[in-house]
Amino acid sequence: MRYLLLLALSLLPLFAQAQDTGTKIVTAARKQVGVTLSYDPAYATLDYPGGDVPREKGVCTDVVIRALRDGLSLDLQKLVHEDMKANFSAYPRNWGLSKPDKNIDHRRVPNLQTYFKRSGYKLDVTKDATKFLPGDLVTCTVPPSLPHVMIVSDKKTAEGIPLVIHNIGGGAREEDVLFTYPLTGHYRWK
Repeated sequence: MRYLLLLALSLLPLFAQAQDTGTKIVTAARKQVGVTLSYDPAYATLDYPGGDVPREKGVCTDVVIRALRDGLSLDLQKLVHEDMKANFSAYPRNWGLSKPDKNIDHRRVPNLQTYFKRSGYKLDVTKDATKFLPGDLVTCTVPPSLPHVMIVSDKKTAEGIPLVIHNIGGGAREEDVLFTYPLTGHYRWK
């Protein structure tokens, strides 16, 4: 019994760290609501590292990119680009590229899914609302076949379903759509 208590106490810092990471991601994502006002998937030449399209526009992936950059000081542009340079064959060939493109690769949901899986952030996909923690990243398919990514919020519906923060059109929003579209991935930053 004493061993179990010591084990539980030793895991508390890890649980607190995961909560803190999620809170930082959610806080940074929520700061985009009312700032990112439009959905604009246009290709743009970006600075590297640390490149971004203007904050008033972007796509679903830009919400994630900015939340990780602002909340955790992580540059998803650089992380994805470096992994793609070293492991290009592991990434989808959806766009007919023959080499990585630091301006767009991190802004494509299938590439993020590949990076998150390769990095060990992948969790089981489920419809159990209790399995989603604040700051989790969730991918889905918006009909007919558009890949999309969302950040799980710390706010929930009266039924206990977490809200998400995303840009699905019209800018960054926090809303109740976690289970609206077929889920294709669930990831937790460690």
